[in-house]
Amino acid sequence: MSDLGEVLVTGLGAITPLGANTSATWDGMRAGASGAGPIEEEWAAGLPVRVTAALPVDPVSLLARVEARKLDRCEQLAMIASREAWRDAGSPEVAPERLAVVIGTGTGGVLTTLGQDDTFERSGARRLSPFAVPMLMPNGPAAWVSMELGAQGGARTPVSACASGAEAIAMGLDLIRAGRADVVVAGGTEACLHPFTIAAFAQMKALSTEGGDPRAVSRPFDADRSGFVMGEGAGLLVLERAGFARARRARVYGSVAGAAVTSSADHITASDVDGQVRAIESALRNAELAPSDIGVVHAHATSTPSGDLAEAEAVAKALGTHPVVTATKSMTGHMLGASGAVGAIATLLALRDGTVPATRNLDRLDPAVPLDVVAGENRSGSWDAALANSFGFGGHNVSLVLARA
Repeated sequence: MSDLGEVLVTGLGAITPLGANTSATWDGMRAGASGAGPIEEEWAAGLPVRVTAALPVDPVSLLARVEARKLDRCEQLAMIASREAWRDAGSPEVAPERLAVVIGTGTGGVLTTLGQDDTFERSGARRLSPFAVPMLMPNGPAAWVSMELGAQGGARTPVSACASGAEAIAMGLDLIRAGRADVVVAGGTEACLHPFTIAAFAQMKALSTEGGDPRAVSRPFDADRSGFVMGEGAGLLVLERAGFARARRARVYGSVAGAAVTSSADHITASDVDGQVRAIESALRNAELAPSDIGVVHAHATSTPSGDLAEAEAVAKALGTHPVVTATKSMTGHMLGASGAVGAIATLLALRDGTVPATRNLDRLDPAVPLDVVAGENRSGSWDAALANSFGFGGHNVSLVLARA
């Protein structure tokens, strides 16, 4: 593969319900921990949903106070994850016009939108924040990160529902392969834990309304799954042209060997097996790999009854049943636009460490799922390549092929 074609991952950054950085998140996944907990705020009393996966730390505490005040929560998370990823990559010295940022999100600054609307209705226009617009706009996270890094090669924002973070990585891959950038900071961010968004997702029957132990609610591929647990977080990766990374002797986690984005053009919310199969097969062709080369699959698997079955069928059709499958949303909940990027991070670390985290709460595999889903204990082994899936409302399908360093 040519220098332009090979894209390496040199930095990782994350803040998730399992921890405030990549290390804590990965440790939590390997330990089978859960970031889910009860909704204890008063506003939850009238909601059918009792569980979310919130961050274990207030992001404001990780930022300068003046800085935090002008950022929506999703922007705060993007800044925190980007700083970790950039430090982790060794803060590469790159020409500004050769550095790009691509950060996806499903809802953008929806907390600001809803909060400022409440302020407007209650107190009038003069009480609105002068930062309201840059806080609510979906491109805000990419814009702020690009300004901090001095990235002049583009600040882009795919808004593809739950596939946004993965699509950002695919876009970063394309930018480098097209020769338009040497380094791209790519991933996703989401923060929309609010009574309105929770009620809206609950109304469409996407969220689980189970009671009991919150840590047992998210159960991808389990016969008793009942919907997803909404989470929040961010995940960002530093992607580099191989020649650029090697010239500066960067530490490498692995590579983004291929990617594909398809649209199902079928239904606004339902999963489409054919669209997912096309994404997986196209990603393999893009990576110049065969189905037999894929040893691990990080499943999108949100824990919805129909969605998990559709993905299981798609993976089996496109790859067969030999790959080892994990579903880390059983631990983090579904971080919507951030989930694909955090999933890519987990996949790279699984290849690096030879450890695939067990899917939490998988007590009884749905008999309609023909896959080798890891349950109970983590799976150890040596794998060269893996697939990470992300699918979103609107018929967005993204598959990433990741390779071991």
